[in-house]
Amino acid sequence: MKVDKTRFASICIAAGLIGWAGAGWAQKSGGTLRIQHMDTPPSASIHEESTVSVAVPFMSIYNNLVVFDQNAPKNSLDTIVPDLATSWETKDGGRKLVFKTRDGVKWHDGKPFSAADVACTFDLILTPDKLRRNPRSAWYGNVEKVTADGPSEVTFHLKQPQPSLLALLASGYSPIYPCHVPAADMRRKPVGTGPFKLADFRMNEGIKLVKNPDYWKPGRPYLDAIEFSIIADRSTRMLSFVAGKFDMTFPADVTVPLLKNIRRDAPQAQCTMRESGVSTNLIVNREVAPFDDPKIRRAMALTLDREAFIRILSEGEGKMAGALLPPPDGVWGLPEEKLKGLIGYGDVEKAREEARALMKEAGYGPDKRLKIKVSTRNIATYKDPAVILIDQLKQIWIDGELEIIDTSVYYNRVFKKDYVVALNLTGSAVDDPDVTLFEGYACGSLRNYNNYCDPEMTKRFEEQSRETDRRKRQELVWEIDRKLQEDVARPIISHGRIAGCWQPQVKNVTLHINSIYNNWRFEDVWLER
Repeated sequence: MKVDKTRFASICIAAGLIGWAGAGWAQKSGGTLRIQHMDTPPSASIHEESTVSVAVPFMSIYNNLVVFDQNAPKNSLDTIVPDLATSWETKDGGRKLVFKTRDGVKWHDGKPFSAADVACTFDLILTPDKLRRNPRSAWYGNVEKVTADGPSEVTFHLKQPQPSLLALLASGYSPIYPCHVPAADMRRKPVGTGPFKLADFRMNEGIKLVKNPDYWKPGRPYLDAIEFSIIADRSTRMLSFVAGKFDMTFPADVTVPLLKNIRRDAPQAQCTMRESGVSTNLIVNREVAPFDDPKIRRAMALTLDREAFIRILSEGEGKMAGALLPPPDGVWGLPEEKLKGLIGYGDVEKAREEARALMKEAGYGPDKRLKIKVSTRNIATYKDPAVILIDQLKQIWIDGELEIIDTSVYYNRVFKKDYVVALNLTGSAVDDPDVTLFEGYACGSLRNYNNYCDPEMTKRFEEQSRETDRRKRQELVWEIDRKLQEDVARPIISHGRIAGCWQPQVKNVTLHINSIYNNWRFEDVWLER
């Protein structure tokens, strides 16, 4: 048979350019994808949780109004595609964002989806105390209300124009919940419209998802099931992946040193090293003595040797920055030249001299040391830097005892400010100032773990959020970020790089390079076996 090479090339190019339909044209249906998980998620209710441990296994149960293209490596406004919404437009000078929603979609229990479910979801988020906890309510402080204006139209009513709102709605942290299922039930028996349904969720054992046969995207998903096995020890996870017992590592689990081991021991594995969108940071409960003394908090910031953290943890591949993800992968973060002169970003020994002077003023010294607990979460990416932090605090006469807290308890503790000093990791679900600033630093935000509160800074947050000129907004954000570091709001130690790996039989995997929270739909992934 004669093949028209020009036509064949055109078909190949077209297949490679397919968007949500997935790359390639030889997909196979069936099989179970076996993925490692590092700990037990607190619940399956994404709107009530704050960890990638929840986002990865449960995002594929749900849909959003819009979503970041799962096959585009970098999240941006340009990669947002329709999901439960088919189209959207701004009205009233940017104070209304109107969505047309998809008809014919069913919830996993067979009930029909409508625009009313969108309004119900955001009523949960916008109304105090309707959720057990509400870590992203700060994202939506500019939203007055969300109304269903018919079965297929929903409107977000804004106090002021907010260019970033569409990106917030595209995050894996922004699923739509059903009106007819109580919020409490979503923690263990979630009902979504997504490509997979929850089949089993066992503490310390694993999570099983099964294919939704009535998914509204024809032919999706390809997989019959996904199984997440919870393995607490990271060394065991790495060895079992190398041995071929799993198809994928946990996607945010492989450090720079571990990646070298995998490439040596499992050269067939496919891996992506990328920015995690996660900062390692120091949080201090400023309401507990003696840390209500700003001298002590400043001394703790001054003693940090960021280069040592980066050298030890990521063999030099991590980056120093402020609150926002640094360039080039980050859009809004402080460039290196703008870090100069910030507290703790210069000569470490000189900074520690100043720190010791502050500690003496606060009544401490070599003969009167401050003894504390340094709390952190019970996974390696938290524990490893916590050990380094304790060593560096000794330089200013602070003796720390490491307190390891299980994930299911850790977030309750920090939400309630039930800690004194902690080594924390903070992920920004979307690389946008409205996420990082309002969620982590605005007065009253649940994820403002150390209660930094400056009403004037909150006004600055609101000013940058309304700014539609990209260059002007960037300048405002840089000024805010510098001020946060000078205020010792939450000392940022470093921004990390992380890898995820998968076996060659796993096809059509795209790991996003500027967030670890938004690309776990898994509907386009398939297995060659």
